[in-house]
Amino acid sequence: MPVLTEVRRYLQGKISLFSGVDFNVDLENGLNGTCDFILTRSSEQFFITKPVVTIIEAKRENIPSGLGQCIATMIAAQRFNEQEGEPIDTLYGAVTTGTDWKFLKLIQKMAYIDSSNYFISEVDKILGILVSTLQPELSPVR
Repeated sequence: MPVLTEVRRYLQGKISLFSGVDFNVDLENGLNGTCDFILTRSSEQFFITKPVVTIIEAKRENIPSGLGQCIATMIAAQRFNEQEGEPIDTLYGAVTTGTDWKFLKLIQKMAYIDSSNYFISEVDKILGILVSTLQPELSPVR
């Protein structure tokens, strides 16, 4: 996905981008499966490391149908970060068709869905939002 590749380039390779990888965090609670895209705040692209941002590709160009899956992967990312010893207060996710984007955030156990839709014609806004989710200023909960 070119937008995600551009985020990695903009951040000078200080993040990793994974696509189509298994993200099995909690099998007992159904938090497992293949993620469309995962961004991590690590330059090493060998395996998924904490913290994690998840991106879901909307099926059949239908963003609302991907919202539940995105929230589930954000909960999985929350658990993953906790298991890795770096709990994050706010986690981010996105659902996209590639041209339309919808952003979400998870604060503890409450999911919030941005009321705005972002279109590829607003690529600077999309890149800005994605970059801001990966900035080191997102400090871990202590």
